Amino acid sequence: MDFTLLIIIIVLALIFDYINGFHDAANSIATIVATKVLTPFQAVLWAALFNFMAYWVFGFGVADTVAKTAHTSSINLTVILAGVIAAIIWNLITWWKGIPSSSSHTLIGGFAGAAIAHGFSGVTDPEHAGFKIVNWLKDAKEGELLPSGVMIVILFIVFAPLLGMIISYFMSLWLMYSSKKNIYPKIFTVVLMILVFWFMSTVLVPYEDIKKPRFDNHLYSFLCEPANIKWFLVAIVFYSLAIFNMFFSQLSTAKAEAVLKKMQLLSSAAFSLGHGGNDSQKVMGIIAAAVAVYIKSNPNVDMSIGWLDLNVVLPSEKDGIKIDGHMPEWIPLTCYTVIALGTLSGGWKIVKTMGSKITKVTAFEGVVAESAGALTLFSTEHFKIPVSTTHTIAGSIIGVGITKRISAVRWGITVKLLWAWILTIPISAILAVMVYYLLNLFL
Repeated sequence: MDFTLLIIIIVLALIFDYINGFHDAANSIATIVATKVLTPFQAVLWAALFNFMAYWVFGFGVADTVAKTAHTSSINLTVILAGVIAAIIWNLITWWKGIPSSSSHTLIGGFAGAAIAHGFSGVTDPEHAGFKIVNWLKDAKEGELLPSGVMIVILFIVFAPLLGMIISYFMSLWLMYSSKKNIYPKIFTVVLMILVFWFMSTVLVPYEDIKKPRFDNHLYSFLCEPANIKWFLVAIVFYSLAIFNMFFSQLSTAKAEAVLKKMQLLSSAAFSLGHGGNDSQKVMGIIAAAVAVYIKSNPNVDMSIGWLDLNVVLPSEKDGIKIDGHMPEWIPLTCYTVIALGTLSGGWKIVKTMGSKITKVTAFEGVVAESAGALTLFSTEHFKIPVSTTHTIAGSIIGVGITKRISAVRWGITVKLLWAWILTIPISAILAVMVYYLLNLFL
C-alpha cells in the first residue's frame, strides 16, 4: 500500500510540476510577448528551453527547504498526498481565473496544512504534535546567512516582490540617466563594473573547494561548477546592461529600441533559468520528502526498484556531524523536463495580466523587469529560499512602472494580485486539511 501511495504522489507531483509550468509560463514570457520581440509560440519555446537548462545550473538548496516544511519523521504519505492534491486544485482554480498566484506558496501551504491536520489527529509525540509538526523557523546553521522555515517563506511573500521592485526601480534610473549625454553616468557605470568584478571574485567557488568536480581539467570544473555558472550568468546580465549604458547616449531612439529588444532575449532567458531552477526544486523537495517518509516506514526496502532509484538522503546533522544530502539523478532530470513541457503549453490568460494589465511594457521595461527578476531569483536560490517567480516578476514590472510615474501602474489590478498572494498559503492549507480528512476515510 505504501509503495502504491508513493507512486501516486510522484505522479501527482509531476502533474503539479507540469501545471506549474503552464501556470507560470507568463512570468518568463509576458514582457517579451508584450514588446513583440517574439511571438507567443516562439516565446514559450525559448522559456521552456531555459527552464530545462536550469538542470545544469542550480543545486538542491530550495528542494531541501521544501522537503523539510514538516518533520518527515512524524508525517506519513497521506499528508504529502493531501498537500499535493490541494496544491493542484488551487493552481487550476487560479489558472482558470487568470490570477497569477504563486505555485510555490500553493505547494508549501498545502504541505503545511496537511501536516498540521495530521499533527492534531495522528501524532502522539508531544515534540511534534499539533502546530509543532511544521518547521516554522530554524536558526541559521554554520555557513548560512539566513534562518529557514515556513515563516521565512511567508516573509518573502512581501520581500521577493519588494526586492524585485527595488532592483528594477534603480536599474531603470541607471538606464535613464545613461541615455543622457553626460560623463557622470558613465563614471558611475565604470565604478559599478569594478565593484561587481570584486564581488564576483569573492563568491566564485575555487577548484580546491569543489566537492565533486565534474571534469579532471581544473578550468573546466571551475567553469562548470553549478554555483559558479549561476554567478557567471549574473555577471553576463549585469555587464551586458553596463556595456549598453556606456553607449546608450550615442544611440538614436530607434537604434536603442532595437538593441534593447535583442537584449530581452538574454534577460528573458536568465529569468526562465531562475524560474526553472526555483520552481522545479519545490517538486523535487516534495518527491524527496515522500521517498524519505516511505523509507522510514519501510526500513528494509530495496533502494532500487527497477528504474526507480530510491536512495534519497535529506541533509541532516547527527552528533554534531553534518550529513550531506543525496538526490537520485532521475528526480531532478524528470522535474526539469516536466516543467519545461508545462511551459510549452503556455498560460495565455495570465500572460495578458502580467504583460499588459499591470503597466504598459516596452523593450526598455522588459529588459529591466526580467533582469531584476532574474537577479532576485538567483539571489534567493543562493540562500535556499523558495520564493514566488510570479511575485518576483510582478514586483519588478511595478518597479519599472513607478519610474515613469505612480499612476503608470494600474494599482487596482495590483491590489487584487496582492490579495491573491496573501490568501494563497491559507487557502491551500485549508484545502489540504479537507483533503487529508477525506483521504483518511479511504486509506
